[in-house]
Amino acid sequence: MKTSPVNLTEKEYLLPGNRVCPGCALSLAYRHILKALDGQVIVTVPASCLTVLHGMYPVTSVTVPCVNTPFASTGASATGLVAGLKALGKKDLTVLAIAGDGGTHDIGIQALSGAAERQSDFIYVCYDNEGYMNTGNQRSGSTPLGAISGTTPILGKQQNQKDMTEIMEAHGIPYVATANASYPLDLYEKVRKAKAIEGTRFIHVFTPCPPGWRFPFSDTIRIGELAVQTGWDVLYEVENGAFRLTSASEPIARKGNLRPVREYLAEQGRFKNITEEQISELQARVNARWQRCLDRATNL
Repeated sequence: MKTSPVNLTEKEYLLPGNRVCPGCALSLAYRHILKALDGQVIVTVPASCLTVLHGMYPVTSVTVPCVNTPFASTGASATGLVAGLKALGKKDLTVLAIAGDGGTHDIGIQALSGAAERQSDFIYVCYDNEGYMNTGNQRSGSTPLGAISGTTPILGKQQNQKDMTEIMEAHGIPYVATANASYPLDLYEKVRKAKAIEGTRFIHVFTPCPPGWRFPFSDTIRIGELAVQTGWDVLYEVENGAFRLTSASEPIARKGNLRPVREYLAEQGRFKNITEEQISELQARVNARWQRCLDRATNL
């Protein structure tokens, strides 16, 4: 049965009163991730906004156990937790590694790649807010071309972002998916599916950041939806090599009605100095990726 607000479990594992910013997409995504795992999970987290959400010991806003690990070692930490649970004969717990784009695309990619090559049995979630937001919005490997950050303050970043989902798919792992905090039920269903699969599973979650991206706190959901409507963010899953568009991206593909990327960029202050040449380059990249997705989709 397809998940809806009516049949979504009411049990909460993320409690009110955490320390994230107003309008934080991460808290919405994390709430549904924990629901999808029924709270039967051990989480490992590097330095990130998520450590802020969890809180400072001995107080926490989360009801599941969490291991705080150094920035570079989330994949290694998850591998160790999997080995420990196996040694204890515990089969009812899922190991969840969850890190931001800085701890995934950049600092943590070595440990994650090694774990994926070994097919370590855990779910890895990258919540992507396209910068090191916990420490003041420095640019990361996921920061887009033209975006202003704490380390690209005037002209914006001069390089395109890397596609971490394609990098992880190249490892030959059994399940890779993209999700978006503005579509939490799609995220919920993908985590539920990943839970039932053995091996390394990777889910990339698009998480708009109001202070870092410079848009009103009340617009988080709208910005996430606009990212999908313009093709900036494409919702899909790859299960054992089979590519399928999901959620809002599937009807958009059937109707062929992507909105211009310019509309998405114009809503965010981080792109206030972007050039027409950069906008054209970003639109071309979106168009090319969208066409690759259409060519691969098995459900159109």
